[in-house]
Amino acid sequence: MTRQLLVLYPEPADRAAFEQHYRDVHLPLCAQLPGVRDISFAIAIDRSPYFAVFSAAFDDAEALQAALDSPEGRAVAADVPRYATGGATVIDFPVETLDDE
Repeated sequence: MTRQLLVLYPEPADRAAFEQHYRDVHLPLCAQLPGVRDISFAIAIDRSPYFAVFSAAFDDAEALQAALDSPEGRAVAADVPRYATGGATVIDFPVETLDDE
């Protein structure tokens, strides 16, 4: 079953610095995660308790865990404190679709 990684970012101390680092450094690191099938994100979300959101899809829980445990995954995790001054909430979950019912 497809596994989704979701990261929710509260308001950072400096919006411009967050966005610059996120686009120029963090997203390119995420794109190198082994086994990542799809990445989507949004920054400066209107009418939300979160400033930004990130989502990545993997084939299954094992592929997600392998990506997180890889050198690329460790680089992604180590980069988060460099821009996410408001912290980050990370959630992973199996994806169900209407077709699955």
